[in-house]
Amino acid sequence: MDTTITPTGTAGTVTRPARRRRDRALAVLAATVATLALWVAAVPVAGVDLVARNGGTEQTVTPVAVGVSTVLAGLAGWALLAVLERFTARARAVWTGVAGLALLLSLLGPLSGGVGTTATLTLVAMHLLAAAVLVPLLRRTARR
Repeated sequence: MDTTITPTGTAGTVTRPARRRRDRALAVLAATVATLALWVAAVPVAGVDLVARNGGTEQTVTPVAVGVSTVLAGLAGWALLAVLERFTARARAVWTGVAGLALLLSLLGPLSGGVGTTATLTLVAMHLLAAAVLVPLLRRTARR
């Protein structure tokens, strides 16, 4: 069992893997809270009509959609990082590159599907905010 060492030099009760899982879960939670806060600021507070085009139909972007999408993106990033840690000595570097590429690809959705300028900008901001929270926090938890 791998234990952490506290600043006083005594052994802690939280193992490194448990701490890593906790930190990754908190990263996903933080990104979700951040994107939901942005949704609240944009939609009910600022009055943005947050609508996206999906397969020819227009759909209102709800807080449930924002939360679920952010959680799924965070869990996918976490899973990829865990797999890379098992199979490569450069997991952190590879994961960071893939995360950057995933962000760029994710921006294609709102750039082509946002209905109106404010909706498009809000959706892009949500994608950038999720990445701004997830990438550094998950990257920091990488073993190597």
